[in-house]
Amino acid sequence: MPVSPAYRPDPRFPELGPEFADPVHAEAFPQTILRFRNDRAAATVGLETLTDAEWIAHFGRFEPLPGNIDPPLAQRYHGHQFRVYNPELGDGRGFTFAQMREAGSVEKGGGRLLDLGTKGSGRTPWSRAGDGRLTLKGGVREVLATAMLEALGVPTSRSFSLIETGEALERGDEPSPTRSAVLVRLSHGHIRFGSFQRHAFFERADRITALTDHVIANYYPQLEGAPNYGQGDRPVALLQAVAVRSARLTARWMAAGFVHGVLNTDNMNMSGESFDYGPYRFLPHNDPNFTAAYFDSAGLYSFGRQPEAVFWNLQQLAGALSLTTQADGLVAALNGFGLAYREALTAAMLDRLGVVSRGPDEDAALTQAIFAAIAEGGARLRWEPFFFDWFCGDEARALASVRGDIYQDDGFREFRRLLAGFTPDRPQRLGDPYFARAEPEELLYDQIEALWAQIAEADDWSGFTAKLAGIEAARLAWGFAAQR
Repeated sequence: MPVSPAYRPDPRFPELGPEFADPVHAEAFPQTILRFRNDRAAATVGLETLTDAEWIAHFGRFEPLPGNIDPPLAQRYHGHQFRVYNPELGDGRGFTFAQMREAGSVEKGGGRLLDLGTKGSGRTPWSRAGDGRLTLKGGVREVLATAMLEALGVPTSRSFSLIETGEALERGDEPSPTRSAVLVRLSHGHIRFGSFQRHAFFERADRITALTDHVIANYYPQLEGAPNYGQGDRPVALLQAVAVRSARLTARWMAAGFVHGVLNTDNMNMSGESFDYGPYRFLPHNDPNFTAAYFDSAGLYSFGRQPEAVFWNLQQLAGALSLTTQADGLVAALNGFGLAYREALTAAMLDRLGVVSRGPDEDAALTQAIFAAIAEGGARLRWEPFFFDWFCGDEARALASVRGDIYQDDGFREFRRLLAGFTPDRPQRLGDPYFARAEPEELLYDQIEALWAQIAEADDWSGFTAKLAGIEAARLAWGFAAQR
């Protein structure tokens, strides 16, 4: 059967009307070779029962899913790119393909709304000089990024499908011609900060109001009728909720040692999920100045500046919303970001260490000591192995690790003293075979390059498959709660 009984289409985005998106069609690709399908994600929306042929028909040729969006819609938006406003943006190589409800809770009226969106599906009215395509390497990198971030408890889109499309693409920043692909991602919404900025640019307060109402109804239904918010304060309520989710997202990036690379306002979405991965990197070791994108010469989006970048983006969202409400409430909502971020960072760091909270003061002191300790380790101590070694606060295990000599240094004394007062959270997790390894699963730049070399030179996907299996083992072992 093409879809399971759990599949529940619910196309809401088309209700916004023609000022928010343009109908488009996918390219007819020379080939459609299935390289990755995420059946675990597909099961959450009732699509895991598709055969490979049906999968390719829907996610390679983009035949409409039953009862869903037809034709696909390329969203309109603007945005600040490296803090320079660009009014010529929009979905230039992707579209919103389908919307459906999360499986489960049918008797309660359904789960959260989910989108299937594309990357590399062809030209749209917003492609400008681009070809609307995605390199296969870019698709491989995004599949790996989303898998790793999900394993580490970061709110992220999930790579749903990757299909090689048989075109030779020319790119100025990598060896060309290079192979092509189309990616499908599953996420809780593709509406961006820049979606609001576009209508503010045209001074259309009515459309900002319509978009606000749409986002609240579909992604923040808890704000409908929430106390203390009248009809006129809905933009304030929305900004406050988005600021909290964005703070949580940023904190989880920091705890994961992740550098997004391109934190433009069109790459921040209203659901508070990380998505659209380009030149990302995971830290090799603690370095606040570490920059992922080679073209970010000023370090605007470096690791340590990510909270600042996200807050700046929230300010631009507030500026767009100011056409529909008073500034005082928006300023108050923005002012809540700092506290929300600090609380979220502390919670994320305790999750990464696998220990139970002792209260705000003790938790904050340990978080500060974690950063100081990793900094003390310098280039000798990679980011991910630190959390692997000290998981559940097991000092004996950490000191017996291959990095035990580093942890004996004076710079770790305060961290060890503070950690000794914390209780392990579900210490039985250390019994997983994953924690018997000498090294954790990592996703460093050189590792990705080596995997890609196997594919590019010999069409050997074994390294890619093995890496995904290793990341999945890590996800199960860490046991972090899904951040969606």
